[in-house]
Amino acid sequence: MSAANDTKFRSVVFLLTGIPGQEYLHLWISIPFCFIYVISILGNSVILFIIKTDPSLHEPMYIFLSMLAITDFLLLVSTIPTILGIFLFNSREISLDACFAQLFFIHSLAKIESSMLLLMAFDRFIAICIPLRYASILTPPRIAKMGLVFVLRGVAVALPFPILLKRFRYCRDNVLSHSYCLHQDIMKLACSDIRVNYIYGLFTTLFTFGLDSLLIFLSYMVILKTVLSIASHDQCLKALNTCISHICAVLLFYTPNIGLAVTHRFGNSSSHLLQILLGYVYLLVPPLMNPIVYSVKSKHLRARISRAFVK
Repeated sequence: MSAANDTKFRSVVFLLTGIPGQEYLHLWISIPFCFIYVISILGNSVILFIIKTDPSLHEPMYIFLSMLAITDFLLLVSTIPTILGIFLFNSREISLDACFAQLFFIHSLAKIESSMLLLMAFDRFIAICIPLRYASILTPPRIAKMGLVFVLRGVAVALPFPILLKRFRYCRDNVLSHSYCLHQDIMKLACSDIRVNYIYGLFTTLFTFGLDSLLIFLSYMVILKTVLSIASHDQCLKALNTCISHICAVLLFYTPNIGLAVTHRFGNSSSHLLQILLGYVYLLVPPLMNPIVYSVKSKHLRARISRAFVK
């Protein structure tokens, strides 16, 4: 690559998109976005603080919940600069390197969050199907190793995204569909053959989201079979009740994820606004709702939070 071409390559900037046609309302739209960010960061911080400071919550279920809260917190931090920059300051430009760095963190953290939901499903599977071996299987060292493996998986599968994108020249209008950077969005702007990126993106989706969601589904099929075999109706409901918050977290994460993937691959110009809205739901709703759902549904956690703030 010549020095002139390299300089031109490095000087490429992308233009982020807020909500098309509503630019005059961006300052007002920033208010609910700021509110969502503040509530999400506070909610996840409270969850982490309560679990860390209360020894009675140092159990596998709550350790996995703290891992999920850390992932949500980092995901929020990775998107704050660009989303609020657009709505508050109309700052649409983002450099090539900054964009690639952001998409790496977004994709790796999204895949890590999928893994955390799988680990939480595994926790419910052990607790309900083989409860007598729960403490011996989910030991702190084993939990730490499982968490580390899935973090490394998320980083490993997301790392090739910026590397693959750096091979391209971008000769089209560098306007992105979202107010943050995604691999599937950027690769469409390249004036090169993107088949490798398309195939690798599909592979990572199947290997992470596809595999994780399948294993979660199979776990709940076995859990349901076990629960239905319980003679006592009250015990059956009690066992199912411990899964409700996790099922809500799974639906909050995978539903917009699947919708966003479908609109990116098969959508047309008429679905552009839907794609943008799904993008916001995909990144902002799970970190906002997860602390609320778990605080409401977990009596133990709710009691500890109430006690901490009543003092």
